[in-house]
Amino acid sequence: MSSPKFRRPPAQAKPKASETPIALTPDEIAAAQSWVLYEDETIIVLNKPAGLSSQGGRIKAHTLDDLLWAFARPNRPRPKLVHRLDRDTSGVILTAKTKPAAAMLGKALEAKRFRKSYLAIVAGAPEPKGGMIDSPLRRESIGREAYMRVCEPDHPDAETARSRYRTLAHNGLAALVELSPDTGRMHQLRVHMASIGRPLAGDSRYGGALMLGGVPAPRLMLHAASLAFPHPLGGERKILAPLPPDFVSMLEALGLPVPEQPRPASVEQA
Repeated sequence: MSSPKFRRPPAQAKPKASETPIALTPDEIAAAQSWVLYEDETIIVLNKPAGLSSQGGRIKAHTLDDLLWAFARPNRPRPKLVHRLDRDTSGVILTAKTKPAAAMLGKALEAKRFRKSYLAIVAGAPEPKGGMIDSPLRRESIGREAYMRVCEPDHPDAETARSRYRTLAHNGLAALVELSPDTGRMHQLRVHMASIGRPLAGDSRYGGALMLGGVPAPRLMLHAASLAFPHPLGGERKILAPLPPDFVSMLEALGLPVPEQPRPASVEQA
């Protein structure tokens, strides 16, 4: 009689690093939950603070992607980032709570069905006061840092980049501008505004002043103020993110009007 054969159980796939739960402190959980602008069964929209990397990065600190474990639930995946913001940019950022929602929103983003609006502070007023910047960009690495540069359309590394801008208020010192990217290149708005001689306040990487009229810029003065996108359950949502205190304080110190702020949980349906 032959001895019985035993099959080796299938090897279990190791979870990806991004799927490995991260232990968060009660303060980190409370902070992440305080940033929620809107939530339903498919998405969570957050108001990211400046100084927090969306994902990755070399700083040994938790990123927003890590902090999404604050919303993890048993037997459900944690939310996934749909897009990213620069570390020093504040404002509205979208996450998906389910795989179908993440897939749908990812495709909508690639199809350019997202509409984003930013507010920024610059030195002086752009001339003309508004318009379209249609300048290709290319990536350049200097050491471990990556930069974007305006380049000629026929450059082998050229990427199409278009940004709209509109001056909302200005005086002799500075201007508050609204920026809307038609494309989504890295650092696009920052490089485009610098290319017309109006770099963003606090943006030392691209020539932005660290002080305007004796008023210090506490960081890159760029805020993602609104995001409109197709909702996984149908229709469209537009989420508005109020300005953070440091942005409001700089506007007031410069003598620029503070835009009317959205009400808490301000959501518009199309």
